[in-house]
Amino acid sequence: MASDNFVDYVKIHTKSGNGGGGSTHFRREKYIPKGGPDGGDGGRGGHVIVRGNKQLWTLLHLKYHKHIKADHGVHGSGALKTGAQGKDTYIDVPLGTLAKDAETGELLFEITEDGEEQIIERGGRGGMGNNHFKSATNQTPRYAQPGEPGMEGWKILELKILADVGLVGFPNAGKSTLLSVVSAAKPEIGDYPFTTLRPNLGIVSYRDHRSFVMADIPGIIEGAHEGKGLGLRFLRHIERNSALLFMIPSDSNDIKKEYKVLLKELKKYNPELVNKKRMLAITKSDMLDEIMMQQMTKELPKDLPWCFISSVAQSGINELKDLIWKVLNE
Repeated sequence: MASDNFVDYVKIHTKSGNGGGGSTHFRREKYIPKGGPDGGDGGRGGHVIVRGNKQLWTLLHLKYHKHIKADHGVHGSGALKTGAQGKDTYIDVPLGTLAKDAETGELLFEITEDGEEQIIERGGRGGMGNNHFKSATNQTPRYAQPGEPGMEGWKILELKILADVGLVGFPNAGKSTLLSVVSAAKPEIGDYPFTTLRPNLGIVSYRDHRSFVMADIPGIIEGAHEGKGLGLRFLRHIERNSALLFMIPSDSNDIKKEYKVLLKELKKYNPELVNKKRMLAITKSDMLDEIMMQQMTKELPKDLPWCFISSVAQSGINELKDLIWKVLNE
């Protein structure tokens, strides 16, 4: 996974264009040796603009393109000609991208719609030509405004996956396997912790040609809110899901305790996550018979809907889809 092409965090340096200077020019034509000032204004410097693109799903294209700048505005000229504006530079990003100031950590904006544009670095204004400074007492102003310099600074772009359902569980809880069964997604699957090192999205088909988006996110561990394991990188993506499906294997020593640990990690990172709709799936339930399921039911948390599933045996999958659809549309 060293060549992982999913990038959800980049730090870039942006620089907008300088505004063009105003012109100090006087009208000089045959028979008009002393025409008045006719210096034109300078053109605006180019903006650096962040634009939403639904075709993108990673910030990989910015990983090795750290310095982004726009063109300068052109100086004004005689005959009241305004200089051309500097060409704007666009940064295309996936939907769900946040832009922050790297020094202060201030959130600047969030891109959530395809084609949405936000200026991350505003171009300098063009200077006014000497035509603007003429007056009854000064009919030959020999000065004009210089253009404003562009702005520059380090910015952080951070991606949060947009999905209807986010899968929450410890490493090796069966999240990737479930996603591969219910959708066309092909996440890496292995019988060891942290197989999933990047979020995977899958579109799950439902009855009557309906569908919803499911996100398999790197497994959480106790202490994730402190940045342990894949910690904060994992929790960032959880924020953008409409509902959370907690996944705990049937061979867990204490399902209720495991659920409480997962919930605690989410709450410590962001208390608002606890307000999201929640469901519970007991995975690897092909190892259980009816009696064992009945006994286990008594031990399950009482405050959320649940179901038993087995991704390998593909049992309980339709029941799970029904449960998810019901919760999403409540």
